[in-house]
Amino acid sequence: MIFRQLFDEESSTYTYLLADDESHEALLIDPVDAGLEQYLQLLDEYNVVLKYSLETHVHADHITASGMLREKTNTLTGIGSRCNALPADLQLQHADQLRFGNHIIKVLGTPGHTVGSVSYLVDDRVFTGDSLLINGCGRTDFQDGDAGTLYDSITQQLFRLDEEILVYPGHDYKGCRVSCIGQEKAINPRLAGKTRDEFIAIMDNLDLPKPELIDIAVPTNRKLGIEALPHG
Repeated sequence: MIFRQLFDEESSTYTYLLADDESHEALLIDPVDAGLEQYLQLLDEYNVVLKYSLETHVHADHITASGMLREKTNTLTGIGSRCNALPADLQLQHADQLRFGNHIIKVLGTPGHTVGSVSYLVDDRVFTGDSLLINGCGRTDFQDGDAGTLYDSITQQLFRLDEEILVYPGHDYKGCRVSCIGQEKAINPRLAGKTRDEFIAIMDNLDLPKPELIDIAVPTNRKLGIEALPHG
């Protein structure tokens, strides 16, 4: 399988390109508008067709490229059904499955950072968006986020995966690129050895500043980054 981890410096966002060697079908996870030309070049370089452009949630810190990719490549866009991003072709729910070539994408409902957050399990990797970060997790104070719900999502969904499953997050601010389920269970400072109540107390006292782009990014990303109507 072709795999590329791409990084947007301005928002510290990771985007992931995965492609099946035999069928030449590909998907992107959490594409950023500034990376559009790079994505198109990589699709051409690897001679693959973009089947899916998937979001882990409605982002508050950057504009997605999913809508533009759909216009350029005719890809199917997908996002959690509770995100209220109605133009997306695929309104995904927990336990849904998608296929690209010989690979299965399993959708895991992981709300808490936002009400509609999902993660994607592909082979030996899980793409967690902001639900689970390396040595951290996403904040829970906007878009109907809830700390208790996030704790449940992480402990009941993600932490029940095999400990060797690789964790690829939606962001990292310290240069980390990959972790694994076992490592996050053992040493993640917000979660390791913490009860649900202790986790909620940590999250309730983060006192983080409001994301600079949230008032623009959230409504725009609910339209897939453009003023667009769904296919059909």
